[in-house]
Amino acid sequence: MKIKKNDKVLILKGKDVGKTGRVEKILPKKMKAIVEGLNLLKRNVKPSKKHPKGGIITVSAPIALSNLMVVCPSCSKPTRVGFQWKKIKDKETKQRICKRCQTNLDEKVENK
Repeated sequence: MKIKKNDKVLILKGKDVGKTGRVEKILPKKMKAIVEGLNLLKRNVKPSKKHPKGGIITVSAPIALSNLMVVCPSCSKPTRVGFQWKKIKDKETKQRICKRCQTNLDEKVENK
């Protein structure tokens, strides 16, 4: 998967085009992701323990992964994702890299 949970992504298509947000959940079988605060839908809910009065609630709907683009944490630009094999302590690991600046997307970067 090129997109993972907690990645910052840019929406390329749909009603929220051009907006960015964090990935809350990935649905790999459906090839979709839920981005927090974006692609919101209204749902009618019957009264239950969770919602005693029922009513209308707002829910984030899944977006197709093809409509999302990862925003690189170091260069802060939308980028394609590449893969690179790195040797760490006699083990080879596959890492995601930014195609623009060649930095590792899985490492945490301090805000500049």
